[in-house]
Amino acid sequence: MVDNLPEGAEFNVLGFGRHQLPLTTMSILLGGHVRVGLEDNVYYRQGELAESSAQLVERTVEIARSLGREPATPDQARELLGLH
Repeated sequence: MVDNLPEGAEFNVLGFGRHQLPLTTMSILLGGHVRVGLEDNVYYRQGELAESSAQLVERTVEIARSLGREPATPDQARELLGLH
């Protein structure tokens, strides 16, 4: 699907429940953006409730950095979304 996007298109992936971690990781690998938080997934891992959305975000930041992607700052995210 990513190959069918127009040149320079930005895309975002969100996954619900047990699909959140693999889908957000795939998006990072493909150059996309992600959304994570308790509104989509209440588990940190199988059988373990997440403590907070921040815990899910921190894990995603670690994954992104380990894959060579630096997460956007809040100001950079606003710029990408045209919310400046």
